[in-house]
Amino acid sequence: MPAAVASKLYAAADLIATKGLENTKIEEIAAASGVPKATLYYYFTGKDDILGFLLRDSLGDLARDVAAAADSVGSGKERLVAVITAQVAHTMNRPGTSMALVGDLGRAIRLPDLASAVQHAFYEPIARVLEAGAADGTLRHVADPRSDAISIFGAVMMTALLHNAVGSGKTERDVAGEVIDFVLNGVAPAG
Repeated sequence: MPAAVASKLYAAADLIATKGLENTKIEEIAAASGVPKATLYYYFTGKDDILGFLLRDSLGDLARDVAAAADSVGSGKERLVAVITAQVAHTMNRPGTSMALVGDLGRAIRLPDLASAVQHAFYEPIARVLEAGAADGTLRHVADPRSDAISIFGAVMMTALLHNAVGSGKTERDVAGEVIDFVLNGVAPAG
């Protein structure tokens, strides 16, 4: 598919996120993206295929950014901060695809390639840095890093999405800082 067509499709992500895939017509996707309906059908079998493309493409970009953060130099704690920062930035910079992912998460994780993309972009890097932090002493040992990674994923995605949705005026740096503070310090009193 030509890059020009692919890049235009992101304009339809907000529409899909707002209305849900079931309530979005292919004609609306064509109008929102500026890609003719015939061209959409040339490259895609339908709107499920379009959503799948948008999510795979977005998650591929996220996975590269997060892998770089997870594999960077530094302690496990520093790398966890870098991973959360990358995930918040991606979520806030692509609100439509992020909202579509969360809105159709059940559909997305039933597709093997998308389930794998979510795993690579979110869960695995976080679990890796949690284990690294436990090994280097900058984070506490947790019984199940993969389960904790899912909890952190929820905190990152929902916080970033809600700040976008309500227009809080906070920057991605502000939001990342809040999520990082919550993840690292929790809600228990100091001491």
